[in-house]
Amino acid sequence: MAEELTPETPDEAEEPIKQRKNGLYPGVSDELAENMKSGWADTELRDLEPIAQAAETAVRRAALSARFPGERLVIPAGNLKTRSNDTEYAFRASVEYAYLTGNQTEDGVLVLEPTADGHRATIHLLPRSDREDGEFWLSGQGELWVGRRHSLAESEALYGIPAADVRELTGTLREASGPVRVVRGYDAGVEAALTDKVTAERDAELRVFLSEARLVKDEFEIGELQKAVDSTVRGFEDVVKVLDRAQATSERYIEGTFFLRARVDGNDIGYGTIAAAGPHACTLHWVRNDGPVRAGDLLLLDAGVETHTYYTADVTRTLPIDGRFTPIQKKIYDAVHEAQEAGIAAVRPGAKYRDFHDAAQHVLTERLVEWGLVEGPVERVLELGLQRRWTLHGTGHMLGMDVHDCAAARVESYVDGTLEPGMVLTVEPGLYFQADDLTVPEEYRGIGVRIEDDILVTADGNRNLSAALPRASDEVEAWMAALLNG
Repeated sequence: MAEELTPETPDEAEEPIKQRKNGLYPGVSDELAENMKSGWADTELRDLEPIAQAAETAVRRAALSARFPGERLVIPAGNLKTRSNDTEYAFRASVEYAYLTGNQTEDGVLVLEPTADGHRATIHLLPRSDREDGEFWLSGQGELWVGRRHSLAESEALYGIPAADVRELTGTLREASGPVRVVRGYDAGVEAALTDKVTAERDAELRVFLSEARLVKDEFEIGELQKAVDSTVRGFEDVVKVLDRAQATSERYIEGTFFLRARVDGNDIGYGTIAAAGPHACTLHWVRNDGPVRAGDLLLLDAGVETHTYYTADVTRTLPIDGRFTPIQKKIYDAVHEAQEAGIAAVRPGAKYRDFHDAAQHVLTERLVEWGLVEGPVERVLELGLQRRWTLHGTGHMLGMDVHDCAAARVESYVDGTLEPGMVLTVEPGLYFQADDLTVPEEYRGIGVRIEDDILVTADGNRNLSAALPRASDEVEAWMAALLNG
């Protein structure tokens, strides 16, 4: 990695760019500084087309404007976060900002200024360097170090929103009058500029509204989720084809294989890949992925590709590493599949959100009682929640730009709400028998099974977006055999 000078922040834009303490160059001569100002071609991009979702983001901003008339609304993208010393984590804009703009640039801020008939939206961004101040080659975030950023004029064309220099924004916000709301937690500088103008309660209302706005997906979003799922299906196929190499190394080979697909087909993984082999499958969020992969064990792979527009899939399959389920593995797997079938069947418009969870839990509890692992009757077990020793988690969640989407929505709108066409959720029952659980027969211990699909609520029922991946145990075995022998 090349050595750069210490980067500046937007608030430091007028200050001289600092030298790295142990940099090899002691400074910049006047002659070099002058030389770097000239001799550059005009690279302004003209005749740009709007981004694919520009019409949808305009509709979303209009809905936000209608909800909070007469109030200034401030939605930041967020800033870079330091990983170590002078390296940063890969940037991902806040969901609220990306949802309303389609932009993914660090330090960006969307501001809706109240007008007589609604709001005037402005997207505040870092402009391109004019090549006069040296930022483009001296700053760690300059163009020659991290790549070209769009000019303000280019951004206006792409996003359909007037653009302004974000470096001037905090001063404007400090002088603002009237009611203001900000989405907190992403930009400390913006929040500091508004500290005497906002309240936690009012800001929470803004976040809740933006979370609930995403409960029902528009056609663009559904298309992006299907893209994410389709790429995820290819990622699962990639993994099956290299299970022999994973057995020679570790779960990391599986994680890395899926990551390659995510980066080639999309933006990234939507969340940390769970590549849990053997008893690790009983750890719900096993992301260390440093364990052995052994023939005869199961692999629980929970993974999702995130598209370039931030929509993520969330799919789980539990696969026999050598391609064939043992009798006890098949028994447990088939019970989970039966529960998932019941859960998916309960997903339809007008149904309570909780119905799919209740349907799946009922089936799992029936099997646990039937196998003698817990004393019935089934309704008693469910009332007391005794099945949770082996089922542990809820049976699904909303899905979208976050893997656990719409998390700030009100309980009455989400968990206690009613399903509507356009909602997308996961159905993911599981059974987990811990390796040290002495309440179950030894043959059960260390077996964990989860099956998860991404389900779109339609006008007349539902559509399984991830149906291309087989679920029934015999179909899984046939699918794996075809991939391994193909």
